[in-house]
Amino acid sequence: MSAEEIPTEDAVERHPLNDRFDWSVLSGELRLVSPDQLASWDRDGFFLLEDALDRDTVERVIREIDPHEAKVEAFLRAQKEGRYSIARAGEISFTTHLVTRSAYLAELVQSRLFQDLTHDLLGPEVRLYWDQAVYKKPGTRMPFPWHQDNGYNFVEPQSYLTCWIALTDATLENGCPWVLPGLHRRGTLRHWRTDLGFQCVRDPETEHAVPAPAGSIVVFSSLTPHATGPNLTDGVRKAYIVQYAAAGARRVAVDPGTGQRTHTPQDDPQRQFRIPIAKSRLAQLRYGG
Repeated sequence: MSAEEIPTEDAVERHPLNDRFDWSVLSGELRLVSPDQLASWDRDGFFLLEDALDRDTVERVIREIDPHEAKVEAFLRAQKEGRYSIARAGEISFTTHLVTRSAYLAELVQSRLFQDLTHDLLGPEVRLYWDQAVYKKPGTRMPFPWHQDNGYNFVEPQSYLTCWIALTDATLENGCPWVLPGLHRRGTLRHWRTDLGFQCVRDPETEHAVPAPAGSIVVFSSLTPHATGPNLTDGVRKAYIVQYAAAGARRVAVDPGTGQRTHTPQDDPQRQFRIPIAKSRLAQLRYGG
């Protein structure tokens, strides 16, 4: 069954490219992540890192993103039915590859905070994989469906790191993240297309809401099924999502002509640059820019 076919049952199945998978966590020195957070990462596939960015940094990040997001919104409004792929004018926008347009953000994603976080969860050799802002606009009543980040583009190693940075308070009312603890241990799941985005789980019973105050980071695996709720407030819910993968990560796809698997290194020097992880120990729970 392909990723586009909608299942007739609620069974959770492996992705067709997920031949084998063993979940594991690193051992050794922890520079930033606490033992309790590491245990949550192992058991549940996520944890909340509170007060990671100070207010001045959050405000600067928003100032860096807003002009680029405004261009994306204008583009969406010019499209037929006001949408492009899963982005919808006046509802939800995705502003990608911001590190190629903002020297400040390129510096931020390589800061000591993220050096230590990636060191603890991925190891000493890490590259930026993806970055994007996601703005959910007032009155957006449709949720974003349950998915794994590795369900959109299948990457090996399958588990990479997603840092969902709250730029405004993410609440139950404006679309905070929800996660499904434990399913990350199965590896990448089969996804199917919906009008709102890829989906891998329908009507779960163990969902867990993760409200995140501005400046906090919801840290989760690319294999952790997650969703966001509607924004029923009169403000924009703003998030900046930064993802990191182990050096040597490759995107895997199937050639439609031959049926053979292709492997594309995820090492674009402009937007997937190496993170220079410091060798000395200097834990830093807050980043001030």
